[in-house]
Amino acid sequence: MTTQDPVNLNASPNPSKDPGKLKILDVLGPGLITGASDDDPSGIATYSQIGAQFGYTMNWTLIFSYPLMVAIQIISGRLGRTTGRGVAGNLRKFYSNWLVYSAVPLLLVANVINIGADIGAMGDATKLVIGGPSLLYALAFGVACAAAQVFFDYNKYARILKWLSLALLTYVATLFVVKIDWRGFGFGLVVPHLEFSKELLTAVVAVFGTTISPYLFFWQASQEVEEIEDNADRERLKDAPEQAHSANMRINLDTFAGMAVSNVIALAIMVTAAATLHTHNVTTINSSADAAKALEPVAGKFAEVLFVLGILGTGLLAVPVLAGSAAYGLGEAFKWPTGLAKKPREAKAFYTAITLATLIGASIVFTGVNPIDALFWSAVVNGVVAVPIMVLMMLMATSARVMGDHRIGRTLQIFGWLSTAVMALCALGMFASFAL
Repeated sequence: MTTQDPVNLNASPNPSKDPGKLKILDVLGPGLITGASDDDPSGIATYSQIGAQFGYTMNWTLIFSYPLMVAIQIISGRLGRTTGRGVAGNLRKFYSNWLVYSAVPLLLVANVINIGADIGAMGDATKLVIGGPSLLYALAFGVACAAAQVFFDYNKYARILKWLSLALLTYVATLFVVKIDWRGFGFGLVVPHLEFSKELLTAVVAVFGTTISPYLFFWQASQEVEEIEDNADRERLKDAPEQAHSANMRINLDTFAGMAVSNVIALAIMVTAAATLHTHNVTTINSSADAAKALEPVAGKFAEVLFVLGILGTGLLAVPVLAGSAAYGLGEAFKWPTGLAKKPREAKAFYTAITLATLIGASIVFTGVNPIDALFWSAVVNGVVAVPIMVLMMLMATSARVMGDHRIGRTLQIFGWLSTAVMALCALGMFASFAL
């Protein structure tokens, strides 16, 4: 038996059935944080590079990816809310150990690379404004991020950082003052530009890898588990089916809103780069200074400052999500006490994993890799790693053994498998283009 997908949002939940009523602050939770962290420094660099290189012709990727990313994130949230376990926890309980021990290392590799790229970009961006050694700044940010995750309350920390990430709205403001080729913009939005070239296919994988990333699956599922643990009135849906309607509506609304914010900002970044860089024959972004130039039409001499605020705000928000999702995966795989609501003494191994993931990622900056290149290729790595993890998630979400009577219905199955197939085809196409 499958339950109906929560795509009909017109019905009102029964407050008596689920004390987690759909107040706006309750609705905007894990999905919104996931969407905000999706536009991390890796995303900023990826969208800027693609806008500069391809102009408006890649706009369609953000329209095309929206329903796919919404579906897979709803499935992630449903998995956690229904079972009371995260992605790795369900793999460990219902499948062979080799599967969880294969999936979690993939997550760790992708996350550590992404953390390193984000922290490197934060150091490089800081140097842009105040000068000095970018490596020292990156190391300081790595240590600060690790310490903040261990000693500060994450919800308060994230609330502050969201204000910094509002600097990204500058890209939206830029759209009103730069000269946009609206015909090219509209054509690129609705007509996919495809060709069998390694440059284009790599770019597509990078966009999808930025918007549909493995760490976001683990994070949203585990945050739904924490929502249950932190609220005595909420139970996993397998034990409290009367809460399913309200809970699924909340997850749906939260995810639709979070992913919409993410993709609107992403489109604004891509179009800004297309209108300001590509039109002036700047097709390659080699540094933070190059990327910041996209903001000059609206911010003038303050463009670099706003760019740095955007990089720092999104980086400081995303690094805890990256490190936290890695720690959730490890903790669930090895049955550690996990959760950001727990004190460090209550979950020593969990917080040790967060610290090590952050610091190991930060050490990547000492390899001498260009931060902008690292950001772009970390998105590509995420796009490739996402595929096997998405297959496992879809198998779990459609399994009665895992989900009981709350298996995802036909609509989510179609979009979930479509999302998985698209990611797989893009990755295969990219590898095939490199082989030719």
